[in-house]
Amino acid sequence: MTVAIKKILIANRGEIACRVIKTAKKMGIATVAVYSDADRDGLHVRMADEAVHIGPAPSNQSYIVIDKIIDAIRKTGADAVHPGYGFLSENAAFAQTLEKEGIAFIGPPVRAIEAMGDKITSKKLAAEAGVSTVPGHMGLIEDADEAARISDVIGYPVMIKASAGGGGKGMRIAWNAAEAREGFQSSKNEAKSSFGDDRIFIEKFVTEPRHIEIQVLGDKHGNVLYLGERECSIQRRNQKVIEEAPSPFLNEATRKAMGEQAVALAKAVGYHSAGTVEFIVDGKQNKFYFLEMNTRLQVEHPVTELITGLDLVEQMIRIAGGEKLAFGQSDVKLNGWAIESRLYAEDPFRNFLPSIGRLTRYRPPAEGAKDDGTIVRNDTGVFEGGEISMYYDPMIAKLCTWAPDRLTAIAAMGDALDAFEVEGIGHNLPFLSAVMQQQRFRDGRLTTAYIAEEFPEGFAGVEADELSARKLASAAAVIQYALQSRAAQISGTVGNHRRVLGRAWVANLGGHEFPLTLDVSVDGTYVRFEDGTSASIAGDWLPGNTLATFTVDGEPMHIKVNLQGSGIRLRWQGIDLVARVREPHVAALARLMPVKLPPDTSKMLLCPMPGVITSVAVREGDTVEAGQALATVEAMKMENILRAEKRAVVRRVAVEAGASLAVDELIIEFE
Repeated sequence: MTVAIKKILIANRGEIACRVIKTAKKMGIATVAVYSDADRDGLHVRMADEAVHIGPAPSNQSYIVIDKIIDAIRKTGADAVHPGYGFLSENAAFAQTLEKEGIAFIGPPVRAIEAMGDKITSKKLAAEAGVSTVPGHMGLIEDADEAARISDVIGYPVMIKASAGGGGKGMRIAWNAAEAREGFQSSKNEAKSSFGDDRIFIEKFVTEPRHIEIQVLGDKHGNVLYLGERECSIQRRNQKVIEEAPSPFLNEATRKAMGEQAVALAKAVGYHSAGTVEFIVDGKQNKFYFLEMNTRLQVEHPVTELITGLDLVEQMIRIAGGEKLAFGQSDVKLNGWAIESRLYAEDPFRNFLPSIGRLTRYRPPAEGAKDDGTIVRNDTGVFEGGEISMYYDPMIAKLCTWAPDRLTAIAAMGDALDAFEVEGIGHNLPFLSAVMQQQRFRDGRLTTAYIAEEFPEGFAGVEADELSARKLASAAAVIQYALQSRAAQISGTVGNHRRVLGRAWVANLGGHEFPLTLDVSVDGTYVRFEDGTSASIAGDWLPGNTLATFTVDGEPMHIKVNLQGSGIRLRWQGIDLVARVREPHVAALARLMPVKLPPDTSKMLLCPMPGVITSVAVREGDTVEAGQALATVEAMKMENILRAEKRAVVRRVAVEAGASLAVDELIIEFE
């Protein structure tokens, strides 16, 4: 029996709420948004047909309070709920309450949520269904000492996980007993804060794993299909950063085996709707192990949509209405390649710590099909002038590209990232751009340790090599010429004091120095370097533009441009530098100028992000050792432990637990 859904309430916020609203509108279905105090002006509120206020900013007082969602449903007459991801999306009690109220839940049945939402139960069921599982301790763990004893038996390293966890919350890797104790407590705290369930379990951590997941889709008539896989190995703090579909690692036989196991598990729990079965794949032995099943729409679902041509949200709505799947397994074809980059409000230059504030500029690249056959898609829940709050996930947008093959999709992603303008907060655009240029990524040699291995000292930006520096120097010369041309057109100048445009300059940028001459004629613009080489360059940059599109020797370049005093800040492919284009005699004098050194903060522990101090582990006069925990800061639902970099004596503790701090506020001062 099918039921026509007429009005959907989206029990979520941000990007995923906007995503659901788009499909609902396409299907002619009315939408209702819910919002907290912090989201009063949210994009999802603007997009929906109706909106209901549900409480204060903290999610445990608004978005995860079932009674408030039910009240909003009653007020608006919604006949269905889409939970998105996170919040109540995998809450069996919520789904059960909706069932009692006669409201369609656009998701799986209660039994499946209960079975798969509990990681301990799900592993037992997976094993019974013939799915490969990782060795570990499936029972509940009472305290930190027991966690350490169990970890000793399993063998390090181990993964400590919240039973009700997801999205990287409540997860820690421990390499010894001390880390097992500490990780157990942090995971327990995060789990209680994020999910209201602090149960913890431990399993063996596969040291060179790939994270590959299978998208499944089932209807209420017993039909279950798999829609290929997604590679999600590039992660930071167990949270995915870059995803792609299909995986560059799987062959057709492994894909089929994983898909069939995923379908078997889904059928074992009577699954319907969209769901994802996640696997850890041993890159050396080509073995795969069940990790967990997410009984909801995944964050990274767009890449599957791009290679299958399916709208997963539409399929979820149709399934919730009782419709049969209109296609079979043999109809599922994987076409081309899709990449997704998660744009986070996290500062990569501060070890990816959360950043909050107002988006003073937010200009994503143009979406849709391009002349070269590629596609750009951007799923977002923000807008220029909006604020990134400390209360929720730091995601700003999900930028996706599609192309007929992987390398072309990566190139398209690189161009799209370069053309994406975000200002006002710290964000990971430079980091994402840098990964797209790495040969290891382009080769598809991925593991979940990719970021730790490629950036062991953290991310400090990309240094411009000789070729990149020459291209940027060429762009800087054209920009300087445009600036001089504009200045020469100022009205009111004395007739015999007209400005003479310079063409011979010295460009200094990123540690490189290039004496050059700009040749502008009807035949084109050329930058001629002192060593005899030259570059042809074309572009339409005008003073005031913050994004420049140049073609240098036939290669298109999207460069972010900001004027900084006498310098020109250029950002491209993860490179961020200030170019100074001077006349030769001025450049000679500039070499004699002293360099101003930054202030010494080596004896201070400064708050690395806006957040709340949840604990201070030392007192004045204490001697601390390298690696010792000093304080814990909570921001965006994550606990961050701040540790001593070296042995020192605490001179002063400047804050107490509960204090709200801004970036660089003093926490501890050392002797």
